Amino acid sequence: MTWKPEGYTSLAPYLIVPEPEAVLTFCAKVFGAEELRVVRDGDRVMHAECRIDDTVLMMGGMPGGPPAMVHIYVPDPDAVFARALEHGAVEIQPIMEKGDGDRRGGFQTPCGTQWFVARQV
Repeated sequence: MTWKPEGYTSLAPYLIVPEPEAVLTFCAKVFGAEELRVVRDGDRVMHAECRIDDTVLMMGGMPGGPPAMVHIYVPDPDAVFARALEHGAVEIQPIMEKGDGDRRGGFQTPCGTQWFVARQV
């Protein structure tokens, strides 16, 4: 046994969102995320985790929590961006080469989380 779970990174983003299950579903559909753990207190999700590529994303449920922003490098940001819009996200920044070495765009999920997807060019 080690000091962290097998396959987990040392640092994990943690989102406070009103509906963790909706975020898990969105991440599975858009990023191909693998659900890892969901801790419930009755019907309420207290803590949830999923793996996107090599990173574990953690989240807790709290109505009215602060909005969150996540940046993720993906092999095909255009495809991810399109899938996000298909699954209810709203564009906040179109996919474009930003002049900083990345092709990047942003969208906001129905629960308010902002995602920026990018790839080095």
